Amino acid sequence: MPGFLVHLGAQVVCAHGGHATPTAPNPRVLVSGQPTVLVTSPYAVVGCALPPPPAANGPCVTAQPIPPTGTLRVLSNGQPLLVQSSQAICAPSATPVVVGVTQMRVAAM
Repeated sequence: MPGFLVHLGAQVVCAHGGHATPTAPNPRVLVSGQPTVLVTSPYAVVGCALPPPPAANGPCVTAQPIPPTGTLRVLSNGQPLLVQSSQAICAPSATPVVVGVTQMRVAAM
């Protein structure tokens, strides 16, 4: 799936407005001076507005990319990299994560 590579400074949010940050950025490939993110890297979510049980099943705490997502031809450490169109799901709410703003210099397939 082609798209711009997701890096540490990309704006990634859960469906409820919580900010997601990769817990293990990939320092081997840099774009715009910042580490990229592998498809195996989980995200930590903070600031999610989804209420806890019994009102809902939130707030979102973590997010994990859904395989097969990411680059098909470009690998780092033998793993695909996340791209702007990659998909991820939050836990425990099972809602999607949206990559809003990312760098626009490096695209991969």
